[in-house]
Amino acid sequence: MPVSERTTRRRILHLDGTQQRWRTDEVAGEEPLEIRIGGVPLALTMRTPGHDFELAIGFLFTEGVVGEPSHIRSIRTCAAKQDAARSGVYNILDVTLAPGAPPFDPRGGRNFYTTSSCGVCGKASIEALQTRARWQVRDDPLMLDPALLAALPDRLREAQRVFERTGGLHGAALFDAAGNLVCLREDVGRHNAFDKVVGWAAGEGRLPLRSHVILASGRASFELTQKALMAGIPALVAISAPSSLAIELADDAGMTLVGFLRGPRMNVYAGHHRIVAVAAVTTA
Repeated sequence: MPVSERTTRRRILHLDGTQQRWRTDEVAGEEPLEIRIGGVPLALTMRTPGHDFELAIGFLFTEGVVGEPSHIRSIRTCAAKQDAARSGVYNILDVTLAPGAPPFDPRGGRNFYTTSSCGVCGKASIEALQTRARWQVRDDPLMLDPALLAALPDRLREAQRVFERTGGLHGAALFDAAGNLVCLREDVGRHNAFDKVVGWAAGEGRLPLRSHVILASGRASFELTQKALMAGIPALVAISAPSSLAIELADDAGMTLVGFLRGPRMNVYAGHHRIVAVAAVTTA
């Protein structure tokens, strides 16, 4: 597979009952990416190539390594594409922190290994996941109409062009309070898609993302809830189920968490006060 391709074509055997035929299929690209700080490895993630700098910036923000765009002085690619093609070496991004950035201690135990399926794994403890949020969302004035939420998945699918070709990518879509699509990123890893959105917002000077909604094309894990919280997003909506720890974190943080969003049907697991219909019933 060519280095840093979002998709690749493979010859496959297609079976349909008793019918068999060879055909070419387009599949989502997946390659390793190592993020380093000052030459010291910080994280290894399996991702879909594209928007890699946004991915690195978003990861540093959502994991609490940096708190301001000014904390990052530069990012450079270490492995040239031609070298990777010859040797099979994965892509490497090396981040240089600015003098005013929080000190980075490579011996501090913050070792990350991320995969396209489960997100960040192997951290020292659950306490390491619960990084203190820079922005609080509890008092965010965002209110959400169920009809607006019901329309978001269709808007995500309309924008997911690579998914239409491969069926293999997760999407993270950022919407404003009126339901307008602000940013969409895709990746084989749902956590990477979230980091790419946050990295884009950091580069555009939009953090914190007050009164915004982020939509996950799959389930809502604790990690995705943490990433939304770290970006100051008050509402996380998922097509599929949330985990118990995601619900607990959202409830503690005052974040709205919606799952199983299927047309007009949805489950509100936390932050019920932001849903217009629920708020009307509650105050009646």
